[in-house]
Amino acid sequence: MTELSIVIPAYNEEKRIKETLDSYIKYFKARYKKNFEILIILNGCRDKTEEIVKNYREKNKDVIKYKNISRAIGKGGAIIEGFKLANSKIIGFVDADNSTNPKAFNDLTKELERYDADCVIASRWIKGAIVKPKQKLSRRIASRAFNILVKFLFSLKVNDTQCGAKIFKKEPLKEVLPSLGITKWAFDVDLLYQLKRRGKKILEIPTEWHDKKGSNLKLGKTVPEMFLGIVRLRLLYSPLNFTVKMYDRLPESVKIHHRWR
Repeated sequence: MTELSIVIPAYNEEKRIKETLDSYIKYFKARYKKNFEILIILNGCRDKTEEIVKNYREKNKDVIKYKNISRAIGKGGAIIEGFKLANSKIIGFVDADNSTNPKAFNDLTKELERYDADCVIASRWIKGAIVKPKQKLSRRIASRAFNILVKFLFSLKVNDTQCGAKIFKKEPLKEVLPSLGITKWAFDVDLLYQLKRRGKKILEIPTEWHDKKGSNLKLGKTVPEMFLGIVRLRLLYSPLNFTVKMYDRLPESVKIHHRWR
């Protein structure tokens, strides 16, 4: 069993994943030798991401693995697939754009051991965090409004559920894995809420985060999806969950155009 599994979901990342793989392979080989693995989950890619990943796999067969999912299942779905494949003592995931550099990711593993936590998540919204460059005001407002809603609906004492860098001990993660659904923007909240419901220890630490160009996120479309997704998730964990199930059974022709999943 390896010490660390790093899951990287990738959707059309041909312009950004090279930097991530170069830095992560170099950094973790220097510290873990061959006692770690990077699991890249290709999520319906239509560019040259798979070709690039194949090339890295050929040169680093001892630490690189990948799975190509031809259909788009979203970031959450890709991460779940990576979790299923991972078998290390510590399992985590990180975005493919290198927003969280390998040192910042490794800091999470140190805190996991130091505080004997079940989960450690990186945060851009607590004292000590470094965010470069500063995010646009519109994104900060949307992020804070989303976080207020999460705290209100789920009583999660977390300031940044959406930061794309989290690690877990294997046992608690595998315990909640069967209960996780592909909930798109609500995936991180679902994962943390499942851990909270089981009494697991979640630790949030400040991180160094670099906003990268080339993001697929479109604020005008994403904000409604995030808010509706989180309300949908709350309904699933309430006596009103039948309303969501009724909606899911409706024919596509009579559903609202917005997709919650």
